[in-house]
Amino acid sequence: MGRGGRTKDREDGPERKCIATGEVQPKHGLIRFVTGPDDQVVPDVLGKLPGRGMWVAADRKALQKAAGKGVFARAAKRPVKVPEDLLEEVERQIVRRVVDLISLSRKSGHAVAGYEKVKDWLSKDYAEVLIQASDGSGRGKSKLSTPHFGHYIGWLTADELGLAFGRQTVIHGALASGGLTQRVVEEAQRLKGVREIGAAGAARKGKTAR
Repeated sequence: MGRGGRTKDREDGPERKCIATGEVQPKHGLIRFVTGPDDQVVPDVLGKLPGRGMWVAADRKALQKAAGKGVFARAAKRPVKVPEDLLEEVERQIVRRVVDLISLSRKSGHAVAGYEKVKDWLSKDYAEVLIQASDGSGRGKSKLSTPHFGHYIGWLTADELGLAFGRQTVIHGALASGGLTQRVVEEAQRLKGVREIGAAGAARKGKTAR
């Protein structure tokens, strides 16, 4: 491990140390935070804001611990202000990121929406990821299965998927391999860790996004 909790790049990318749990893991599974000019903690989901980064696992309990136990202050080595809605802001940013990536995938021809189109992609083994709205009908969703050796994302709402596909609402979607698909899977996994997932959002019939 290098200085500041960093390690050399590995096959699954560079690693960082979570300031809440002390665990080291690939940084695509963590959330970066920085302190602004007013010493307020700011989430940096895209990892592009200037300043020394503080990393927290994309896990709701880890984020709650970091926000409520003075962990950020110790990591920053000075008093900092932690917004009351920090977790909600993290979730909003990740949702926006996932929606944007799916939208870009759609525009490049790597994503489709709608039951029949998704069913067609699945039957032709073209789909690598099955996406279904967490608030969609369980009966309707059960008619489609996760691709063999593929992934399932089931914790975005129909409205959120609608934004991604340029519609009012979407229940069923699919991603082909290549393009931005791996990034969608990684960002969706971060969202799953941060978002409170009920039974409707549980992964089914295969591997969850990982």
